[in-house]
Amino acid sequence: MAFKVTGDEQGEWNVLRVSGELDLVTSPVLRQQVHEAVAQGRHHLVLDLSEVFFCDSSGVGVLIAARRLIRSCQGHLRLILPARGAVDGSHVNRVLGALGVRRLFDVYPDLAAAVDEEPLSA
Repeated sequence: MAFKVTGDEQGEWNVLRVSGELDLVTSPVLRQQVHEAVAQGRHHLVLDLSEVFFCDSSGVGVLIAARRLIRSCQGHLRLILPARGAVDGSHVNRVLGALGVRRLFDVYPDLAAAVDEEPLSA
């Protein structure tokens, strides 16, 4: 599966759907997409990682940097990881847990849950 990032709007939320491998080669693409969204004034961002089957430390670095950037704009970042989570194969979930950084993120099982609540006012 080739790496791909697609975006759309869901109410107040800008949604970036990521698929493939999030690694040293592909993570700059996601970083750029996040920066473009923020530059366009979209500070409520959902990253749908349910189709990411591999994530290395550079991918995790992009997620942490995205969190920092969004928070600096008083925005909100939410991640979508499969409902079955680390037990049944979400590689990203396992990597974030192993590195001890999963607690930094608001994680949801699917898009409906991630965009259900309105972002809290800054």
